[in-house]
Amino acid sequence: MAEQNAQTYLQGAPLVEKIRALTAARLKAADPGTLNIGTQALDQAFIEEGKIDDSAMLAIYAEASGLPALDEQETHDVPYYPDVTYDFLNANVCLPLLWNADRTVLALAAPYEAGRIAQLWHNLYETEVELILTRRSFIDRFLASTYDRPDDNLGAAGDADSEQALRDLAKEAPIVRLVNDIFTRAQETGTSDIHIEPTEKDVQIRFRIDGMLQTVLRPPIAQFPAISSRIKLLSNMNIAERRLPQDGRIELSGGGMNSIDVRVSTIPTMHGESIVLRLLQKDSSVFELDKVGLLPDTMEELTALYNMPHGMILIVGPTGSGKTTTLYCIMKQLNADFRKIITIEDPVEYQLEGLQQIQVRANIGLTFASGLRAIVRQDPDVVLVGEIRDKETAEIAIHASLTGHLVLSTLHTNDAAGAISRLVEMGVEGFLISSALLAVASQRLVRRICPECHGAGYIGEPTPENPRGKRCRNCMGSGYRGRIAIFELMVINDELRAAINQHQDTSVLNQIAKRHGMRSLKEDGDLKVQKGLTTTSEVMRVCQLDIGDLG
Repeated sequence: MAEQNAQTYLQGAPLVEKIRALTAARLKAADPGTLNIGTQALDQAFIEEGKIDDSAMLAIYAEASGLPALDEQETHDVPYYPDVTYDFLNANVCLPLLWNADRTVLALAAPYEAGRIAQLWHNLYETEVELILTRRSFIDRFLASTYDRPDDNLGAAGDADSEQALRDLAKEAPIVRLVNDIFTRAQETGTSDIHIEPTEKDVQIRFRIDGMLQTVLRPPIAQFPAISSRIKLLSNMNIAERRLPQDGRIELSGGGMNSIDVRVSTIPTMHGESIVLRLLQKDSSVFELDKVGLLPDTMEELTALYNMPHGMILIVGPTGSGKTTTLYCIMKQLNADFRKIITIEDPVEYQLEGLQQIQVRANIGLTFASGLRAIVRQDPDVVLVGEIRDKETAEIAIHASLTGHLVLSTLHTNDAAGAISRLVEMGVEGFLISSALLAVASQRLVRRICPECHGAGYIGEPTPENPRGKRCRNCMGSGYRGRIAIFELMVINDELRAAINQHQDTSVLNQIAKRHGMRSLKEDGDLKVQKGLTTTSEVMRVCQLDIGDLG
């Protein structure tokens, strides 16, 4: 046992044995001696091989050594202390979180050399040392942004002109850890998109969480070539091309992460390439219709509709309103041995077992229209068309629905009635629309009130340090966690069919639908507010274009 400034922690061989035993227990390994761990370097390699994630390893370190673990969510900024150099901190893998004349709080990535580092710091700077453990990626992140000054790295971008230099940058351990940390944090926070945007002075890394962008990191601009190269390397892009847009794909798994399909897009901008990564969960358990947010009466109506033997159901709304997720939830309900289900999408966002899924490839002539023509010759029971974009696709889909197939698709319109006007604008005859269409569902996504803090963003009793209590870990202080959909379901009845045949405008169709019990998006949202699922401000945010509902 070692003692430093009233801290007592395990060291040496007993520490290694305890870390091995705890790791073996977590991984259900029969013999702890078979695990290739026991030093900081070996443990880091073990993490990078995906055998355990760094958060789990941190918990093992804390339990084995007796040192506390840092709450990273409560640590947003780390001060810069000019009396210590980047080289010293990097060599010892440590980071001062607090440093004054009497005391230093020093974060370590592993406890193996805690006593040596504490004594070295005490001898050099003559302060009492309090040790705390954190993840290696946390230390790397703040070392790069706080101590690795931009003027120390002026050559980094200049040396990165050749393809080999870029490949070498992409394989450097700190960059590998930084990119891995971005992916890990994105999954932990339920991020749907990662935005990496170079500016004049730094790189802005933002996560889209529950539909809202949040800045999570700002590494120095000198690191951008390495970050960009690492992502391009993983996604099989041309690592040296920086003048043209590119698209790629990464499959992530291991290290305690769920399998994720990452779609990567780059475009050239003034200060470098803007990189956006879309994270798609491959776990089919996310497609549960009862978790989408349908109220019981809407669920009952929709269930009856998608169990019809033929006809067309459209899901409408702007980009990012959850249309594809709702369609996949329906597909999962319909997926059975006695049904042949074929989809044509651009792109195929999620892969479900039992479905025959086609990726649109316009460059070789495989469009929605040509693919749909081929699909109807495959004897399908259910057809999913990713999006109806033109008259040809719309007419083929409608004819398929009239000849004994259930067709599901999406359109970009603001409300349910607007879908009919959109089809008419494309040139589809009204009598075809009225004959084929079963229903149109318009939807938006609103953020769900956090169940832990009930929307406050803080939990626990107030203290002098935290007058509002401790920041809620579940929602990271936002008051929201996850999203639910609000719906407007327009079921096509005889009166609506007659109105469509008479080319009535959207307002008339809306009035008829409401007379037959359709709730508007705003009304459905208000009911969810009354049930304590979301807030009025969220409903108003997504319904702001529906001017008629504001009164």
